[in-house]
Amino acid sequence: MSLPRIATRDEWLVARRELLAAEKDLTRRRDAINTRRRELPMVEIEKNYVFEGPNGPVGLVDLFEGRRQLIIYHFMFHPEWDEGCPSCTAGTDEVSRGFLEHLRIRDTTYALVSRAPLVKLEQWKKTKGWDLPWYSSFGSDFNYDFGVTIDESRGYDEYNFRTLDEYAAMGQESMKTAEQPYDMPGRSCFLQVDGRVFHTYSHYARALEATGGSYYFLDLTALGRQEEWEEPKGRTESARAASPDFAS
Repeated sequence: MSLPRIATRDEWLVARRELLAAEKDLTRRRDAINTRRRELPMVEIEKNYVFEGPNGPVGLVDLFEGRRQLIIYHFMFHPEWDEGCPSCTAGTDEVSRGFLEHLRIRDTTYALVSRAPLVKLEQWKKTKGWDLPWYSSFGSDFNYDFGVTIDESRGYDEYNFRTLDEYAAMGQESMKTAEQPYDMPGRSCFLQVDGRVFHTYSHYARALEATGGSYYFLDLTALGRQEEWEEPKGRTESARAASPDFAS
């Protein structure tokens, strides 16, 4: 990998300001995408999915833990595996207690769901020292219906809103030729309204890499960040006038 070229301070400032303009443009476009995401229509969940949790069988509404929103990470863990997917494991290693608490303050629960039996999930969770809810969807259609278990024999032949034939045509034949059923990663968001559960959003593939703090995850949900910018107490008029608009 080559290193950046050496420049004078004035040259660096010119290049930095050009990059800043591009960064601000990206921020504005990201805000617009977030707005479109919140405006997506939602679909009511009518199928009675059953998951296995530490305290026995539970339904999808139970995964909310009494909160309005639920973010599920579709953690790759095939029923025949003894260890979780290395990539999913690395990402989950970064989920901190503070992150989970920040989501809960915004009435949002974060949970993992995998196809492997609960005993395997619990063992891997213990090995990694994780403290977050993880449920088994073993024996249910949940992973299939939400696009993260691929099985053409059952009619589930899409991932990230593309068919396996489309992947093959794009040169990714392994998506078509891999032994099925197989699992893929993803993230899905749900909203609870008067006891009814709605699916609001899902994303997969490279989109999963664009992660950040709790605000990023809240931006995936129907209710968003659920806050407006509040003026810090005690600020002077001059300081207020000099402050940049964070949205600009």
